[in-house]
Amino acid sequence: MEYQIALIRGDGIGPEIVDSAVRVLGKVGEKYGHTFRCTPYLAGGCAIDETGVPLPEETVAACKAADSVLLGAVGGPKWDQNPAGLRPEKALLGLRAAMGLYTNLRPAKLYPALAGDCPLRPDIVANGFDMVIVRELTGGIYFGERGRREGKYGPEAYDTEAYSVMEVERIARVAFETARKRRRHVTSIDKANVLETSRLWRETVHRVAADYPDVTCTDMLVDNAAMQLVRNPAQFDVVVTSNMFGDILSDEASQITGSIGMLPSSSLGDGTRGLYEPIHGSAPDIAGQDKANPIATILSAAMMLRYSFSLGEEAAAIEAAVDRVLNAGWRTSDIAGEGAAAIGCTAMTDKIIGEL
Repeated sequence: MEYQIALIRGDGIGPEIVDSAVRVLGKVGEKYGHTFRCTPYLAGGCAIDETGVPLPEETVAACKAADSVLLGAVGGPKWDQNPAGLRPEKALLGLRAAMGLYTNLRPAKLYPALAGDCPLRPDIVANGFDMVIVRELTGGIYFGERGRREGKYGPEAYDTEAYSVMEVERIARVAFETARKRRRHVTSIDKANVLETSRLWRETVHRVAADYPDVTCTDMLVDNAAMQLVRNPAQFDVVVTSNMFGDILSDEASQITGSIGMLPSSSLGDGTRGLYEPIHGSAPDIAGQDKANPIATILSAAMMLRYSFSLGEEAAAIEAAVDRVLNAGWRTSDIAGEGAAAIGCTAMTDKIIGEL
């Protein structure tokens, strides 16, 4: 098979980690008989520098035409003082909107080899954890009506949370379909004891759940969910929640894995085309020094193989190679621990390719 991949290397360490993932894809293609044609396009701070805008129309058109998109990271202090419309992060919002990507999948897994880096007590994570957070990406308070006005106590600001039945239903179906490929348990997170949007959310999720009798569905209030993530993370399989709750809870989940440098993510819509990226930032302080951890981006490429290209065996091969490298004791500096030896981005990529 042949696949067209649009590459957004972006800023900071983005070019290094994307190039590492491309090398791994090349090895997978060689081993399994696929061709991955990867073409770079500009987005983020580098696009501002070269074209004057964070997301050129050429990039949007190329990403919509490609079979999928692999992104490194955007942003950095160089552009922090830019006006809102000329910030690198606008490229991400623009791409999600242009590609119709309303689902964010973020796995959070504790690797046995990194259990010592988890901030939770050893007895809490003795059996590890492996969950996927399914976050609604294009609705809710982040996209609702907002503004400033004169209020009861003087000038005030407001942001409006709104969800339609359709928006909740489609993200719920993604969660249930994902659970069918895993341990068949969905936890729906809301604030139905207070918010009307959450009551609609819960009603709609329950109605969708009736179409999936083979999947267990439970409700959990968001404040309890935040506590349960640090009390007993192993109880979660697939978590589905709104845009803002998902933003917060997925960041909490990333921290209990021991390193943000290990976690991939994908943004998906109705078709197979997706946007795949690590959850970490551009780390400009180490850019160009061969110190970056490429694993999150390599695992994002594995998610692309699984979710966009239906290449489950190939995705599993990448994930198993990462496991073996970690179990052998190889570490980049962010996961090496105090006083431990570390290898660079290129060497870590070499090790993973060697295991493949």
